Amino acid sequence: MYAVVGCTDCEHLWILKDPRAAETATCPRCGRTYRTKKLRRFVEDENREAARQGRAALLAKRGGNSEAFAETAHVAEMEREIDERGGAVDEAEYLEGSGLDAEEVAAAGERAERGANAGSGGSRIDVVREALREGDAPTADDVASYAADRGVPAEKAREILTKLSRRGEVTESGGTYRLL
Repeated sequence: MYAVVGCTDCEHLWILKDPRAAETATCPRCGRTYRTKKLRRFVEDENREAARQGRAALLAKRGGNSEAFAETAHVAEMEREIDERGGAVDEAEYLEGSGLDAEEVAAAGERAERGANAGSGGSRIDVVREALREGDAPTADDVASYAADRGVPAEKAREILTKLSRRGEVTESGGTYRLL
């Protein structure tokens, strides 16, 4: 048995396998936990594909696309067509087709997974502070360059430097900065 259920907090719809077997279910989007007995079941079916189709229909209706959905093939049929035509478009091909450099996107993803500042072990502001500690009379350009080497955009480093100066955590004299 499969049921399409919804979250009252974030309105996400998901498919729950055998809703009577588990006592609780957690929304995959926001993480809220529900007692499965109290969850509203929008669609119930023994067939997972029928539940998927029901969820897709609900999402189309929510988006005001019921007519277009009615003219579209069943979800399973669309997957078969994609496979028959040579498979789905891979991520790199999709990104390149959208005008993005797939290697740059991958590098940004890796930086995000490590944390933008894995080398410094801290936040962007920590990287700027580290640049001020490490540099010998660093200028704004020195700080921006140091930060950029550690995954913080140079312009963002300059903004942080300005904020630190306004807060009184940094002093500037003759174009060089010093941490107070």
